[in-house]
Amino acid sequence: MNFYLQSSLLLLLQLGSYLDPDDPDKIKDPVAAYKLLRRVRSEWMNITSKRQRALSCRYSTGGGNPRLMYAPVKEEVEWDEPRIIRYHDIISDSETEILKNISRPQLSRSETTRGVSKTRTAQGVFLEEDTIVVAPISQRIADITGLSMDSAEELYVQNYGIGGRYEPHYDEWDNENGRIATFLIYMSDVEIGGATVFPEVGIALKPKKGSAVFWYNLHKNGNVDLYTEHAGCPVLRGNKWVANKWICEFGQEFRRPCSLSYGE
Repeated sequence: MNFYLQSSLLLLLQLGSYLDPDDPDKIKDPVAAYKLLRRVRSEWMNITSKRQRALSCRYSTGGGNPRLMYAPVKEEVEWDEPRIIRYHDIISDSETEILKNISRPQLSRSETTRGVSKTRTAQGVFLEEDTIVVAPISQRIADITGLSMDSAEELYVQNYGIGGRYEPHYDEWDNENGRIATFLIYMSDVEIGGATVFPEVGIALKPKKGSAVFWYNLHKNGNVDLYTEHAGCPVLRGNKWVANKWICEFGQEFRRPCSLSYGE
């Protein structure tokens, strides 16, 4: 049985002992129940004091990028291994609306490596670099990540309606010029659902309009990081707009040097 399923069943059984049999809406010992929830959550997410200290917020200049020296970005470390970073307020409301308006008439069913599939129920469109606001966004991503956009894929705008989802997958398709990293921009809030989840490490990232999350799909040795498997949870209420920038390997040789170590 899956570890997370076992933990869920154990939690339900233990919490059941705290319920008042005469009134299931009441908890006999709310303090004990709360402590249990915190303990199980920590076990699920493997949170240790050392790991907790690694999850921090700061202003970042992208390693000293001149364009960010006087306007640093708000950086929040969501997870340490794999390193998943959220950047706040990196796209404006006006840029978001422009992207949506340009994309709407061009949207078509998003595909997987096998074509159209029920595992991915969304609509999307690739926007060329010379499209209004796209070039400045690409430059912003380059400044923040320190990576080259020369071989990156075009910005891919997607819309998930009610029930829209993307089942667990890896962004790297084992191509010659593989997707070394993902920069996922949230262009809308979602009332219920729509989180980006990483099941192997047990974290969920809620969409927050104007923010973006970034992670490396590949280790420095070129192998796929198996902990980067992720999914888009179904949208239960609201509408989810995102924009993906998949950054590829070519051109990163001196920006993210390769490693001969199996563990890197």
